[in-house]
Amino acid sequence: MSDAFTSLDLAVLVVYLLGTTAWGAWMGRGQTSGSDYFLGSRSLPWPAVMLSVVATETSTLTFLSIPGVAYVGSLVFLQLTIGYLVGRLVVAGVLLPAYYRGELSTAYELLGARFGTGARRFTSAVFMVTRLLADSVRLFATAIPLALITGWPYSVSIGVIGALTVVYTYFGGIKAVVWVDTVQMSLYLLGAAAAMIALQVAIPGGWGQIMSDAAAAGKTQWLDFSFDLNTPYTLWAGVIGGAFLSMASHGTDQLIVQRLLTTKDLRASQAALVGSAFSVILQFILFLLVGLGLWAFYQGQPFERSDEIFAKFLLEGLPPGVTGLLIAAVFAAAMSSLSSSINSLASASAYDYWAPLAGAEDDDARILRAGKLFTLVWAGLLIAGAIIFIPLSRGTSAVEVGLGIASLVYGGLLGAFGLGVLTKKPGQGAVIIGMVVGIGTVTLLRDQMAWPWYVPVGSIITFVVGLLAGVVFKQPETV
Repeated sequence: MSDAFTSLDLAVLVVYLLGTTAWGAWMGRGQTSGSDYFLGSRSLPWPAVMLSVVATETSTLTFLSIPGVAYVGSLVFLQLTIGYLVGRLVVAGVLLPAYYRGELSTAYELLGARFGTGARRFTSAVFMVTRLLADSVRLFATAIPLALITGWPYSVSIGVIGALTVVYTYFGGIKAVVWVDTVQMSLYLLGAAAAMIALQVAIPGGWGQIMSDAAAAGKTQWLDFSFDLNTPYTLWAGVIGGAFLSMASHGTDQLIVQRLLTTKDLRASQAALVGSAFSVILQFILFLLVGLGLWAFYQGQPFERSDEIFAKFLLEGLPPGVTGLLIAAVFAAAMSSLSSSINSLASASAYDYWAPLAGAEDDDARILRAGKLFTLVWAGLLIAGAIIFIPLSRGTSAVEVGLGIASLVYGGLLGAFGLGVLTKKPGQGAVIIGMVVGIGTVTLLRDQMAWPWYVPVGSIITFVVGLLAGVVFKQPETV
């Protein structure tokens, strides 16, 4: 175990992990149906859902990787948040009303109602593969501080985190996930604030000197007006790419849509979604500033992995007890994302595949039992995926890898939903062809452009190809 991690730190961490796990499991008492387990009986308050959305989408990648992005670069990552706000406004006005009109259980039921069962299952399968790959990267990122603390191999660290998370996810369902998320988000924001205070004390001149030195080094730049498809953080990539990414992730990804369907009505869901945009902007500002502070603290020395920089500071730059609190914050961020992923994957499996095939669409008790089984299956797959990523991770930033993986297919999903909501003539064959061409094109061209452009390009290609294919593959008039 690291000498910097004291017995007091260990006590804080253990109490937090065991307490969170037990509380989350306890919250699942009294569940009798799939609606209870996956949708919280559609009765969760929107502020809690808003915080859960933010905790789910940012997780450990924000806590560990975003400071590293500022450490090695500048504040240009902030440009993406402009697009994030625009994209959420579009989803709130266009897609959420469509979801609530149908009282749907998963995002892909909307496409099933519009195009047919094949389109629903195809898009759900795309979601599952994407979420498995992207969240395996997230889980790996969380193993970094645990491995540094304990000296365990990454594989053991990943297994411990996964095992603790699956306990309360299995027993507690979406209600536990959302409420534990709210506590976990508060904890890791507190952790970031504590790090900023520690940096103020540790660096002569405090934050005034940090910002002065960072400005002199060009690290406070946050706007880049250049237009280069190979540069990931420009104003155009941020506004356009960020908007399309947010429309896809918050409008078509079951990971987020599931949370938005747990509120009592459309207005509450819209409040949760739009509110999450402003919360994310403030959160990114906070973590990027931490990155500038770390750059000053370590005087810009290079690291093998940028994701290790903040983890190293947590162990070496903070007093006993506070280190334990911040390491607990790292786990809070990870567990919130992992639990959300497991529950949403189990939900899609149960509702989009198992229930229709088993003839159990109206049997909530059977769906509940199947959902718990799928929870265990997906937890195992995510843990395995994170272990596979270990040898592939050197020299990379986990946040960029995770976003890049998701963005490869998000364009296809968003284009498909665009066809479903904005058109009437294209049929099931047309939307599937559009998605295959859209995702395939972006995958082939991925080295010709930066990842924020994947979603806009994929969306447009999917939509246009789907429209053209709709000339042949039309929606039957009887449907």
